[in-house]
Amino acid sequence: MTDQHRLATPSTSASPTIHEEPGVTSPVDIEDTDANVADKPQNEKTKVAPPSEDASEDDVLIVNWEGPDDPENPKNWSFGRKWAATTIVSAFTFISPVSSSMMAPASDQIAQQFGITNSAVIALLTSIFVAAYAFGPLFLGPMSELYGRSRVLQLANLWYLAWNLGCAFAQNTGQLIAFRFLAGLGGSAPLSIGGGLIGDVWKAEERGQAIAVYSLAPLLGPVIGPTCGAWIAQRSTWRWVFWSTTIVDAFIQVLGLFFLQETFAPVLLERKANKIRKSMDPEKANVREVRTVFDNTDRHWKKIVAKALVRPFALFAREPIVQLLGIYMAFIYGTLYLFLTTIDSIFEGIYHQPVGIAGLHYLALGIGLSGASQINARLMDRIYVYYTKKNGSGGKPEYRLPSMIPGTILLPIGLLITGWTARADVHWIAPDIGIALVGAGTILNFQSIQTYVIDAFTLHAASALAAVTFLRSLAGFGFPLFAPAMYNALGYGKGDTILACFAIAVGIPAPFLLWTYGERIRNASKYAKRT
Repeated sequence: MTDQHRLATPSTSASPTIHEEPGVTSPVDIEDTDANVADKPQNEKTKVAPPSEDASEDDVLIVNWEGPDDPENPKNWSFGRKWAATTIVSAFTFISPVSSSMMAPASDQIAQQFGITNSAVIALLTSIFVAAYAFGPLFLGPMSELYGRSRVLQLANLWYLAWNLGCAFAQNTGQLIAFRFLAGLGGSAPLSIGGGLIGDVWKAEERGQAIAVYSLAPLLGPVIGPTCGAWIAQRSTWRWVFWSTTIVDAFIQVLGLFFLQETFAPVLLERKANKIRKSMDPEKANVREVRTVFDNTDRHWKKIVAKALVRPFALFAREPIVQLLGIYMAFIYGTLYLFLTTIDSIFEGIYHQPVGIAGLHYLALGIGLSGASQINARLMDRIYVYYTKKNGSGGKPEYRLPSMIPGTILLPIGLLITGWTARADVHWIAPDIGIALVGAGTILNFQSIQTYVIDAFTLHAASALAAVTFLRSLAGFGFPLFAPAMYNALGYGKGDTILACFAIAVGIPAPFLLWTYGERIRNASKYAKRT
């Protein structure tokens, strides 16, 4: 920024840094600057758009953080405050996927009550919730970049809460499908907004453990859900599947009202700017325009909304990183939901176990997910710091990729073990081992991919995750629909072999390609963080 000096400011609870801006002749679009400006030192030059036509060159105040250690900057919050926000958003991210899969063991009971005989429609009752995951983040993620993470997340959760409760009172198939889709729209918010929130509060070298917790939630939820749903289906009515999740979500929502604070830097700085505007005396003050470092001259809300809503599609169309990782994550997520809808058929159909006991085998998937997650949580940040010190060139998103390598290996191994041991003459523990390895491979890939995307796109992390989530949710919706036909035609062995071959072809080269070419791709990107 050109020579600046600090002006006296009205008293606020946490005064921002304010600069006098003597007019810059080359405006820069906020999309080109805001992804990097939040992490710049305060003494580094920052371009801003010129003031409006009716303001002289000495009339503009630029509002920024009070230096690199400003306590109001979410990255400088205490660990307790950061973990409170991370825990709440992870809880939101957990309960929604519980709803997505919890009704799977009860689907036969629902089909009997509503007279459903088509197996695809029965599978649709479960997977339609995940279809909504594909569309909700496309507008909820960008909206959080306009109006704040906390506000959009909590309003979306209230929407989910209302429609999930409505599912408990559905009287026919059409109502249940419609209510499930509407609930899924609200429940999709944490999948994209949560990653952006974590990117807001955690510095790159601290982010690994937070992502480990956050990434586990949407995968562990679908495991806990069917386990509980199986016993509900055996002991009670299917409507309790929805009543129970509504009660738990209401409790989480109350916690969110108290502990989930706003974290998005442009929104927080705009609030500070508004305080200054209100406290200024127009008759005495010389300054008539107050802007944040994220503002430019074209900040009409319609144009902002239109640009933000298009951004996830632009990211997918233009960013090879999002395309490659999005396709692979879609396959992983689809495989996870395929497993969720076939585990009960393996242990009920092949091993002839009652529905409640068959539901316990979902815990094998949970053991793989949580076990690998805990190990990776302790290693991810250490690996990042190790490579940062070794190369001496600052942290890079590529330093998140090493833990993805064992994930790409464990996933196909688990698929092959599960498929070829799911036989009556083989003890049931064998497919459980394969299922656990699938869970381990899934979470290792998820954690690496999500952390890489957040590190690479920083301020636009919510939009980038929305693009990735769109693909993976379509796969989560579609895979369970064709699973019965595939396994009936090929059997579990050949069916899982096809999935394992795809996992090898796409997954194993991915971390090596990004390690080699990732930095070059990011440096050519309009949205990614440059190194």
